[in-house]
Amino acid sequence: MRLIHKAVFAASLVLPVAAGAQTTQGFYLSGAAGPNMRESFNISGAQQMSGLMGSPAQRSGKAYVTSQIGWTGVAAVGYGWRTDLMGMQNGIRLELEGHYRGNEVNKMKEFGQNLTRTSGTTRTYGAIANVYGDVSLGQVAGVSVAPYLGFGVGFANVQFERVRGTLASNNTNTRIDSQSNATLAYNLMAGTSFGLDSVTPGLSATLEWRYFTAINLPQQTYVNNPGTSPLGTNATLHRTSTPNCCHDNSLMLGLRYAFGATAAPVPAAARAAAPAAAPGVARTYLVFFDWDRADLTARARDIIKEAATNAQRANVTRIEVAGHADRSGDAAYNQRLSQRRAEAVAAQLVRDGVARGAISVQAFGESRPLVPTADNVREPQNRRVEIVLR
Repeated sequence: MRLIHKAVFAASLVLPVAAGAQTTQGFYLSGAAGPNMRESFNISGAQQMSGLMGSPAQRSGKAYVTSQIGWTGVAAVGYGWRTDLMGMQNGIRLELEGHYRGNEVNKMKEFGQNLTRTSGTTRTYGAIANVYGDVSLGQVAGVSVAPYLGFGVGFANVQFERVRGTLASNNTNTRIDSQSNATLAYNLMAGTSFGLDSVTPGLSATLEWRYFTAINLPQQTYVNNPGTSPLGTNATLHRTSTPNCCHDNSLMLGLRYAFGATAAPVPAAARAAAPAAAPGVARTYLVFFDWDRADLTARARDIIKEAATNAQRANVTRIEVAGHADRSGDAAYNQRLSQRRAEAVAAQLVRDGVARGAISVQAFGESRPLVPTADNVREPQNRRVEIVLR
């Protein structure tokens, strides 16, 4: 049931987004922080010792420690690659994170009874290697949105600091203590990034749910009874156990910065070159697109409508539609993107009354820029479709 609940919660973060946003490419730095909910962990070993030392003997019952809501912080360095699967822009990221979590003890139970004078803190820190899959979905209110899922494996160092309490019914004191107990750990992540290129190129905000578990954690448990017990006056027992700790759920806000990103694209990118005034002369129109987009804005449709109207008035027999892309990203992907742009313009010309047989469609990818640039540079004027009336 725990995994089902986590899957439902993860889906709630990933699914409520609209559909081409960017995925992180190249080296990046990220950081995030937020509340940490630590699930209760078992202390049956301490309960067993309390039963041996207590007088009278206790009955069976639940034994566990619960924690207050604490906080967690994560910092990471990583590298991302853009991929192209199923006709969508996707991304893969590898990163190394350092993490910290801290929670104050809320209550302790033995034999189903609350211990008195409870106190203490559990702290966790360590390093984990993560792998993520990003999906580029689109923009909402002008902000690019890219959900992601991730998994990681590494180590955690869990410390129990003065975690203690007294079982009033038999006057036994339980203390859980440890110093630098390292163990294997893993992460499960689900989140969404929101592009902030309009603020700083390469900057994204993230909202993420994260599930963390430390596996087979060693723990030092001490139980004593200052009165008389079956084991003697002021007896002390010591045991090493492996409690079911720690299962943590965190909801974090963060920032991610990708190095080498260029200035954000100019919004509302649909402009037309003035058509030639003399009748019978070929007329050229330019329709511009946002970065990694092939959909038409209202302004773009107006320009295409004008081209279709003039084509019909001048009895044009052929209309050439050529798609282009800038040099950011993979060349093969940009070739397909320029094809989608050209086909979107051709389809709109048909809706505006132009016969499909009169339209020729070509795609040139990033090979014919209006503005020459270096590789991986975003240039708004190169993200275009040219309409030429012949």
